[in-house]
Amino acid sequence: MQRPNRPRPLFIVSDGTGDTAEKVVRAGLLQFSGYFVHLQVFPNVTEPEQLNKLMGQAARADALMVTTLVRPAMRLAAQELAAEHRVRLMDLMGNVLSQLGHFLGVQPEGIPGRMHRADEDYFRRIEAVEFTVKADDGKEPRLLHDADIVLVGVSRTSKTPLSVFLAHKGYKVSNVPVVLDRPLPPIVHELDQRRIFGLTIDPESLRDIRQTRVKTIGLPGRTNYDDMDYILAELDWSEELFRAHPGWPVIDVTRKAVEETAALILGVLSERGLDHGVGEVGQL
Repeated sequence: MQRPNRPRPLFIVSDGTGDTAEKVVRAGLLQFSGYFVHLQVFPNVTEPEQLNKLMGQAARADALMVTTLVRPAMRLAAQELAAEHRVRLMDLMGNVLSQLGHFLGVQPEGIPGRMHRADEDYFRRIEAVEFTVKADDGKEPRLLHDADIVLVGVSRTSKTPLSVFLAHKGYKVSNVPVVLDRPLPPIVHELDQRRIFGLTIDPESLRDIRQTRVKTIGLPGRTNYDDMDYILAELDWSEELFRAHPGWPVIDVTRKAVEETAALILGVLSERGLDHGVGEVGQL
């Protein structure tokens, strides 16, 4: 089959933000190599008139339309308008809601925006993010006692982005840097050890990351920050610390996405009965 030379248009239509639908579509697109897609998101589509206008645009562009509409009337309107305009339609919510309704024995309420309500979970996420920003990089050791998760590792092992990602799931996270030949702050030994995780990384990968960092921030003069001998010594020192605390799960973050590392941490917390996540923040 001949591959197209120009991007294929794809419309995402949602009665919310469209964030979750975009993630699903992008995850699917990763399975197709060499094809280019121009993806457009149309949020807050709550009236048939809006749908009709977008269907016209999709027809003229020969686009695939992906919808996440929770109101039955809007899903029905999308199907009818797609047939009228001869637009290819993918309804991500219809089958999900139908199967859940059969399973639970009740009908879905069909109210848009449920994932963005300012409820208890929402405010827990806000509190967690604020806490995590304050507790980043061991800046406020006194906050460690209040952390749901404590991350320990040398510089550039993704401690900060991982902390922020977990905070958006409702966890208060603090991270403690490992510095060569320096013991960890004494307060670390007073914490609930079941909540502490060690992070490690392949030395070659760490050097590449640090070299990029040095170029980005323009460190003046010579530095051992990206020196391989220094990196190996740092990692050996961190491994000694981790061996001294066998109860800490140690996760190798080499070439792992933040989401993957977070999933491993949350899996351990769940096994230990310490999870209390508030779910995803994306809106369908």
